[in-house]
Amino acid sequence: MPVITEIEDLKRIYRRRVPKMFYDYCESGSWTEQTFRENSSDFDLIRLRQRVAVNMDGRTTASQMIGQDVSMPVALAPVGMTGMQHADGEILAAQAAEAFGVPFTLSTMSICSIEDVAAATTKPFWFQLYVMRDQEFLEGIIQRAKDAKCSALVLTLDLQVLGQRHKDLKNGLSAPPKPTLKNMLNLSTKWGWGMEMLRTDKREFRNIVGHAKGVGDVSSLMDWTAQQFDPRLDWDKVAQIKEMWGGKLILKGILDAEDARRAADLGCDAIIVSNHGGRQLDGALSSIRVLPEILEAVGDRMEVHLDSGIRSGQDVLKAIAMGARGVYIGRAFIYGLGAMGREGVTKALEVIHKELDVSMALCGYRDVKDLDRKCLLIGPEFARYQQMA
Repeated sequence: MPVITEIEDLKRIYRRRVPKMFYDYCESGSWTEQTFRENSSDFDLIRLRQRVAVNMDGRTTASQMIGQDVSMPVALAPVGMTGMQHADGEILAAQAAEAFGVPFTLSTMSICSIEDVAAATTKPFWFQLYVMRDQEFLEGIIQRAKDAKCSALVLTLDLQVLGQRHKDLKNGLSAPPKPTLKNMLNLSTKWGWGMEMLRTDKREFRNIVGHAKGVGDVSSLMDWTAQQFDPRLDWDKVAQIKEMWGGKLILKGILDAEDARRAADLGCDAIIVSNHGGRQLDGALSSIRVLPEILEAVGDRMEVHLDSGIRSGQDVLKAIAMGARGVYIGRAFIYGLGAMGREGVTKALEVIHKELDVSMALCGYRDVKDLDRKCLLIGPEFARYQQMA
């Protein structure tokens, strides 16, 4: 067993173990991938202020996200097709998150269904919703999330139209993989992954197949999804969904201060500053770069969370110190899942937690809730982009 000390270690194992199309699905962005790259590299523009001779005994990373106790202010982000990265992937990731004490968010486009995950866990998880044209399906999946006792709805706003991801198109991405010669040659080198997939019956989008009208198999599913993401989603529709859900609501995909104010006016519990991991609008600013502007716009009217680009505990520290109440990891936990299953997700969380704890201590803080901008050194290059009047 290799020694795992950083997320990059898990990524190397993940790349060797998982079929190319699913690795590329995770590890890519839209168009030129500029935003995908800068989500991570912009964290490097923020330095940390070291402090010494401070009593570091009794440190804690415990916090809360939307009123829920968490062992550290980190949640597992919704990631589509997680069950193709490892057999029963959503179930394993949810179990690892529950044991570690952090929230797990199940994607609408998951392989394991809401009911599959609920049956395999003992505590409520969060459910991420894509708004589809099919109103009957939309109402049905919200009710299914209620029936499963999901404790928050994460409504994604930035996928009304699908950003182009070159690698997915070139790979012919599908779940399960299409039996083309190219795919079969690659799959023939991934025996461990293949044997695990053969042992599960969960190899298609189980939140949709059998639940959406006219979708009974993979071929009908692909036609349905190609037409279903609703480009008409607007703030009135968001308000309708909020009323329909009736519980904690988090809006994902906020990247502009004006949109953040609209979310606050609507009375949402939290927003996630996110550019969909660089997978939608290429050329958009990184999440960490726009976070200060959004925090200034909404103040303490609701919680502000962040995703896109988190790969380490230091990234978590920087986002929290800047003012975010929580962050989400997507690719980081997928690396662990694809590499080692549930154990790998746990290892990813352990790596991030340890780096957060140690870095927090070296910055002179004992409690993650006390982190503030005093521990950050932010140069002028970080704020070099400004919106034109």
